[in-house]
Amino acid sequence: MAAGGRPAGPMPDLGRYVVSRPIYSEPAFQEENEKRAQLQPTLRDRVQRACSCSRKKAFQITKSFFPILEWLPKYRVKEWLISDIISGVSTGLVATLQGLAFALLVAVPLGYGLYSAFFPLLTYFFLGTSRHLSAGPFPVVSLMVGSVVLTMAPDEKFHIMSSNATGLNKTLIDTASRDAQRVVIASTLTFLVGIIQLVFGALQIGFIVRYLADPLIGGFTTAAAFQVFVSQLKIVLNVSTKNYNGILSIIYTLIEIFQRIGTTNIADLIAGLLTIFVCMVVKEINDRFKHKIPVPIPIEVIVTIVATGISYGADLEKKYNAGIVKTIPRGFLPPEPPAVSMFSEMIAAGFSIAVVAYAIAVSVAKVYATKHDYPIDGNQEFIAFGISNVFAGAFSCFVATTALSRTAVQESTGGKTQVASIISAGIVLIAIVALGKLLEPLQKSVLAAVVIANLKGMFMQVFDVPRLWRQNKVDAMIWIFTFVASIILGLDLGLLAGLVFGLLTVVVRVVEPEGVKILRFSSPIFYANIDGLKSSLKSTVGFDAVRVHNKRLKALRIIQKLIKKGKLKATKNGIISDSGTTNEAFEPYEDLDDPEDLKIPTKEVEIQVDWNSELPVKVNVPRVPIHSLIFDFGGVSFLDVVAVRTMRMIVKEFERIDVSVYIASHQDNIITKLEQCGFFDDNIRKDMVFLTVHDAVLYIQHEMMHRDLQDPIFEKVRTMYHLFFCIIQ
Repeated sequence: MAAGGRPAGPMPDLGRYVVSRPIYSEPAFQEENEKRAQLQPTLRDRVQRACSCSRKKAFQITKSFFPILEWLPKYRVKEWLISDIISGVSTGLVATLQGLAFALLVAVPLGYGLYSAFFPLLTYFFLGTSRHLSAGPFPVVSLMVGSVVLTMAPDEKFHIMSSNATGLNKTLIDTASRDAQRVVIASTLTFLVGIIQLVFGALQIGFIVRYLADPLIGGFTTAAAFQVFVSQLKIVLNVSTKNYNGILSIIYTLIEIFQRIGTTNIADLIAGLLTIFVCMVVKEINDRFKHKIPVPIPIEVIVTIVATGISYGADLEKKYNAGIVKTIPRGFLPPEPPAVSMFSEMIAAGFSIAVVAYAIAVSVAKVYATKHDYPIDGNQEFIAFGISNVFAGAFSCFVATTALSRTAVQESTGGKTQVASIISAGIVLIAIVALGKLLEPLQKSVLAAVVIANLKGMFMQVFDVPRLWRQNKVDAMIWIFTFVASIILGLDLGLLAGLVFGLLTVVVRVVEPEGVKILRFSSPIFYANIDGLKSSLKSTVGFDAVRVHNKRLKALRIIQKLIKKGKLKATKNGIISDSGTTNEAFEPYEDLDDPEDLKIPTKEVEIQVDWNSELPVKVNVPRVPIHSLIFDFGGVSFLDVVAVRTMRMIVKEFERIDVSVYIASHQDNIITKLEQCGFFDDNIRKDMVFLTVHDAVLYIQHEMMHRDLQDPIFEKVRTMYHLFFCIIQ
């Protein structure tokens, strides 16, 4: 012992730990660890448990469906009410203005934006699990809805002929019929999106948002911000263009804007530019001094009031032909049923809008839930927004999610619960029934400018790309690919393309040892996606195993014929061509009858070939750069009979071209299914299945080292080394 009672010698490294265990294949692990039989409940037990009901269980189910029953009884009136009132008034003013502005994106009369800012708040108050989320329209989702609206109801469908005083016919647009049809389309789409979200919530598939990775969402929302900017640019300039949709629509719109830029209305342009400048400057002040300013300056509201007063006092519409709001209807419209006949035309867009709207809402909700330490139920959020959109769709609204800026206002002004949302709904209600008339002189360019000013946060996401590139180049590529695809293909197809690209990158993210390929398939494998597995396999390994096998057979037949004709000579250590050059790639399985006779072999020769070396025959045999293939089944929860049959075929195809196949990170039910379907036999043994990918890789490395030690060329090198060593001695 050293002085002070400490043991002598070096101190152990307490910052590391080492785990030493055998390499576990499935049989080896089962041999050491007895599997505990789990008693599976019968169908009768499951039904009985599901159908049983008690007072406590009924109350729990009711509370899960109506989260308000959880938080409202605990509401601290004295501590929270004043904060919620202040927050609700501030948020309500912003929601009123954003409702009007986002209606421009949907291409419906502006008054319907107020309805869309009001009705979703009522249902989310009872059903939502976020205490700070402000339900309502959002620019990206509004633009996606507007894309459907403009596709199904373009201006060209509402042309009417009109005769002027000179007797000449003039083509006009029946704006009343057009606007009425567009409102029906937007509300029907909203109803459909609500149904889709309800189904997703009922099926408990809130996990779907996990597949929308942050880089994908970043690239998509940045592209959407650019689309929103272009759509509002023509309103700021007051330049009329055709309504383009689909592939390259944004490019066509920009081209036409610049072609007609000479028709710009100067009054609208000046009002728009001033609004953008003032809003962005004040928003920057709000951000920089948010700890010193108790309530953010509601600059959008201030600008709107000032701009409305100037437009009314200067009579900008008559004097400068400025585009103004003109008419905002008072009160509410009666509920209308959706046009179900339109569902078939908008179902694809409905799915993408439902998922995007949900992803945006849940992402924002989780930020504030984490900050204030309370849980968010993803499946309940699907139900909450589903019911909100079904309800809102009946009252001629467009799709609801949340706006980042509106939710930020609700939280930063002291909002504690959804009581703030109800108060903000009251402010919107006042605007609908009383104040709408006062906003009629407001220039549309001011509203468009407010939308553009609110895009700053999404545009700033561009600066995430260099950071992503330094941290993970694959994530950066997902961001860039999704952005470009969304710009070129449109938002719906761009999102789908980005999602597929992101899933494909999962396959290539694994760091693989030389000669080993690891394929991860992150979903159940069954008859519907088995072709996807085959395609992923070919793209991962870089060759078609069947084609390689057929080419090798052809080469072997030619080699055997040349050996019989004496043009090639087989020996233990290779094949000697008639020119005398030796190809070390070939090794006979067995000795020739007379090794000394090198003229013509006495029987047909079976040969083992290193197919990656140069062949003595002119046959283009694809090279196989791997010796082992590992299927990482960590994300596979289910296999059907077709999948098992296909996996068995894949194993045989690769084994016959000398590529060993392994399965790793499987769940117990996968092994059970493989056994039930007769996957294993004398050739496909159970010891090809490993506990983890790391176990499989270690086993492969061990096998490769053992094979190298027994390789004939290695033996020759080792013999020469020993001979050289003896001479020196």
